[in-house]
Amino acid sequence: MYSIVGGFSTPLLLSTGVNREIALFSYVTLLDLGILSLVIFKPWRRLLWFGYAGTLILYLAWYSEYYDRKQFEPTLVFASIFFVIFAVAPILMLRQERGAGTMPLAFAFVNAVTYFLQAYAMISDISMTAMAWFSLVLAAVYLGLNVIRPKASDKAAEANLKLMHLALAIALITVAIPIRLNAHWITIGWFVESAALLWVGNRIKSDLLNLFALAALALGVGRLLFFDNFMTTALIFNMRMLVYVVAIMVLALLAYYAAADGREEVRNIAAISIVALNALALVALSYEIHDYYSRQIASGLPAPAFWAPEHWSQMRAIEIARGFTYSALFMAYGAMLMIIGFLRNSAFVRWQALVLIAATIVKVFVYDVSQLDRVYRILSFGVLGVLLLAISFAYQRDWLKLSSRKIAEQPGS
Repeated sequence: MYSIVGGFSTPLLLSTGVNREIALFSYVTLLDLGILSLVIFKPWRRLLWFGYAGTLILYLAWYSEYYDRKQFEPTLVFASIFFVIFAVAPILMLRQERGAGTMPLAFAFVNAVTYFLQAYAMISDISMTAMAWFSLVLAAVYLGLNVIRPKASDKAAEANLKLMHLALAIALITVAIPIRLNAHWITIGWFVESAALLWVGNRIKSDLLNLFALAALALGVGRLLFFDNFMTTALIFNMRMLVYVVAIMVLALLAYYAAADGREEVRNIAAISIVALNALALVALSYEIHDYYSRQIASGLPAPAFWAPEHWSQMRAIEIARGFTYSALFMAYGAMLMIIGFLRNSAFVRWQALVLIAATIVKVFVYDVSQLDRVYRILSFGVLGVLLLAISFAYQRDWLKLSSRKIAEQPGS
């Protein structure tokens, strides 16, 4: 440890204030290789932290004082050399002692984050596209590290380190998406990543990949609902509807894979996914209704006639039609869910339909009765009544033989 401290102190003690990047970092590389050699033969893993800290301090001190864009290539090369040395170090840690603990995991994580930030500070100033590709290449490096199989290592510690490498690779891919893409393509990118992880995770039966897929899906849905701001010029066939359709497809894929799993907790994920995709479908269709009638209002009377009675009458008629359209959407979607629930013999889907229809009933009685004109009120009550009668007849007369299916499913029947 004394020799390491002395070795990293020497450049500071001999500094003349002149930039000698090649000499400095070549010297630091020799020190790091010497420390790595010690770890190969001796179980002195903590020395790696001293070497890493010394390397980082000298790098940051030089970078803050001397770096400019002209020195981009040699600086990135030396930063990459340091990264490779300390990326191999956690694998060598596994060879020295049984039960290596969390030290290799922490070292791998710190090294990855530091190197990514170093590269980002240099590459993003030149090209964000190049930075995105760099992130993907770094992800491939971590996937390649999982191929290395250290001899005489603790199997549990080796498995944990491989999971850390896999997590870092997926995180780098996730980060590359917003670096390279813009606006709504970031959301689509996360959805596509989630679908790919779901497919791979299902093929190799990896719960970890499925967990990462859920995380990417949650990022995409969160960005879609709370951050994306769509400026649409066409109805239905627009970017907003495309993003919602992609989200619904990924949720359907998740529901399909989760439903095929025999574990109860995974099947609960399938139920949540089905509810979420129906909710997103309703949100997307509601946005289209809102845009349609907003354009009707915007194309109304010109500004000088804003206070004219006929203007307010026209606006009122558009708002009434919009309120009725929302009710019609909810009733139609509820009827569709009910039909699917009957055809698929799914009580869960039928309960979703009943909840949506119940919400529509509340809207009809609370809002439509007081706000809509007589014709729209009659239509709302008429369509709702027909829908409720159809559902009650389907249940009472057992047209789809649901009761006989339940009896057949009972043990000993």
